[in-house]
Amino acid sequence: QLQLVESGGGLVQAGGSLRLSCAASGRTFSEHAVTWFRQAPGKEREFVSSITSRTGNTYYTDSVKGRFTISRDNAKKMVYLQMNNLKPQDTAVYYCAALLSGSSAVFYGDYEYDYWGQGTQVTVSS
Repeated sequence: QLQLVESGGGLVQAGGSLRLSCAASGRTFSEHAVTWFRQAPGKEREFVSSITSRTGNTYYTDSVKGRFTISRDNAKKMVYLQMNNLKPQDTAVYYCAALLSGSSAVFYGDYEYDYWGQGTQVTVSS
């Protein structure tokens, strides 16, 4: 069992930066792939970025490549999403989710994840 808590959201101007954090509780955190999803008003939840458990492979949706960086610290049971050069279209509620997996593959579907945080709002003004 994992519990996830996101933090770090807020209001920022276009071109600015935010760092989201996902704090986990549970003994098996290091065995979980962790993914950031986001959901904008009136839109479906979408995959943003993922990091695998053992190899630390990272994956990004095309719209954030080169701007966002995902990382994890298993000792602290934390996953981070550094977001630079933010754009108004990045405005959404951001969720972290976890899936027990030792694979180096990425899981894009939100239905595959067992554990979710409550979300943190990111608003980018133009």
